[in-house]
Amino acid sequence: MKPYPDYFITPLPWLPNIPAHWELVRNKNIFEETKDVVGDDIDAYPLLSLTTKGIILHDVASGKGKFPKDFNTYKIVKPGDMAFCLFDIDETPRTVGLSQYNGMLTGAYTIFHVANINPHYAYYYYLLLDNVKAMRPLYSGLRKTINAGTFLSCKLPLPPRPEQDQIVRFWDWKVSSINRLISIKRKQIALLHERQRVYISHIVTHGLHNNVSTKNSGVEWIGDIPEHWQTMRCKYLLSERDERSQEGQEQHLSMSQKYGLVPDSQLDERRMLSESYAGGKLCYKDDLVLNRLKAHLGVFALSPQSGVISPDYTVLIPNRERVLPTFAETVLKSVRCRGELRIRVRGIIEGFWRLYTDDFNTIVLPVPPIEEQAEIMEYIIEFRDKTKKYEDNLTQEISTLQEFKPRLISDMVIGKIDVRGIEIPECEFVEETVDTENDESMEGMEGETYEE
Repeated sequence: MKPYPDYFITPLPWLPNIPAHWELVRNKNIFEETKDVVGDDIDAYPLLSLTTKGIILHDVASGKGKFPKDFNTYKIVKPGDMAFCLFDIDETPRTVGLSQYNGMLTGAYTIFHVANINPHYAYYYYLLLDNVKAMRPLYSGLRKTINAGTFLSCKLPLPPRPEQDQIVRFWDWKVSSINRLISIKRKQIALLHERQRVYISHIVTHGLHNNVSTKNSGVEWIGDIPEHWQTMRCKYLLSERDERSQEGQEQHLSMSQKYGLVPDSQLDERRMLSESYAGGKLCYKDDLVLNRLKAHLGVFALSPQSGVISPDYTVLIPNRERVLPTFAETVLKSVRCRGELRIRVRGIIEGFWRLYTDDFNTIVLPVPPIEEQAEIMEYIIEFRDKTKKYEDNLTQEISTLQEFKPRLISDMVIGKIDVRGIEIPECEFVEETVDTENDESMEGMEGETYEE
């Protein structure tokens, strides 16, 4: 693809030049602000949210997000309308969206009907500016606000309508191709994770060597084990620790499904923290910490250091003469053992299920000799490292593809490349898949105060 043959210089600080046959048109010629609010008709309009994925339907039932006392002042949004957040722009991850729904958005946003332009072209242009926060010269005040009048007097580059449509079709085609590749690579990562879980589960229940004599373990989930292995209930392998913090001054540790038990500072996002950790449970290095509410999901980990944790966690001390802490953790988090955890939880509905120590203690685990446990864990660490390198390569490829999309927007909507005359096949736009496997589900002290 080549650039256009001729360009002219623009007065826009974020756009040095555009193709010679394009125009500069004021926003007021394509945007008409609408201030219609839902009033008492809130039941007629689903709630929408402006996100980094665009304007989406908000799942109110999920309980996620903040809600006002009432929605009477929320603005009506129609398909083809554009929404702008024209304040706190640098701090807001996404400040522009194009709606495909009839619904309502917070009254803090500015809503425009779009005319005399392909709305997707207008959206891609302002998405480009939002990606780099290019409209800083228009900010005013401490909250970095763009006045609606200032915005409407600003100009944007406008190709002829057939060219707008071609740019939109080309972008949708290319981005769909990129999204398909991202989806394939995410599926490869998910398959890699699944194979790793199954393989490790097999190793910790059957060992590394295939040429040894075996015996029936007598435990259904374990199956046959090497003849020289034992089986033991958890009560003989781990004992509960219930020490409490007096003042809560110890390092606070939080449980992360992705990272394990880590100091709060190592988490990707800020957590709601307790006013006081007094009365929280103490744990020490290599204690096995169990989130009782999520034990059936394998949410537990060895503690990397001493610290204070939620009193709703269970702290277990491995009997090192019989089991290595890392081996105990790996067996309990294995795919095969997950079912044993699930059938022992108590509670009416999921989310309130708890695994109590007495029930946990009844689980039977395979127990190789200590030396063999060490050999197995050394092999698993090496195996995980190799798998991680392959996963990192796939993750980097996904990152590169994601970074290419905004550059593609930039090249087209500001006229760096000429897509006229390119034959574009019929295709349905494909959204980027969401990486649900790595979504965090973390439980800490949930902002409550615990006192002894």
